[in-house]
Amino acid sequence: MQRFKLFIPLIVFGVLAVLFWRGLSLDPTAMPSALIDDPVPAFDLPTVKDDQQRVTQDIFKGQVSLINVWATWCISCRVEHPYLNKLAKQGLPIYGVNYKDDVDEAKVWLKNLHDPYVLSIVDADGRLGIDLGVFGAPETYLVDKQGLIRYKHVGVVDDRVWTTILKPVYDSLL
Repeated sequence: MQRFKLFIPLIVFGVLAVLFWRGLSLDPTAMPSALIDDPVPAFDLPTVKDDQQRVTQDIFKGQVSLINVWATWCISCRVEHPYLNKLAKQGLPIYGVNYKDDVDEAKVWLKNLHDPYVLSIVDADGRLGIDLGVFGAPETYLVDKQGLIRYKHVGVVDDRVWTTILKPVYDSLL
């Protein structure tokens, strides 16, 4: 029994080494969404361009589309914006969620940098963002024709992300 006690630190070290090795092999950018295969959460919110126009989650039914969470205070959103414009010009339906932002600044942003969105929803208090599980902007969701969330991407959408990750999923939903 005395000899066994001498090996306890070695055994503990071995178990910890295996756990650390496993932890280091995980992708730190992977943020799975609990909403995958669930409908877009219910909401009734105004749009950036017209605060009298209110929209609900039903706008996502009938076509495969992207939901892009963005804000004028988000530096990464400015980086991805030209690429979203390029995708919109190719006919990709993109809906924006203007997340915890000033609506007047958002209007200026869309006017000056061009508007890639079919429409952009005002999420001033962040409630829709909370319901979507948003960690921060930018985040992009792929939604199928039934209004179900099929994929979530955290970070900038650029050519590499679109061609290697999002486009294959998008094409499979058509």
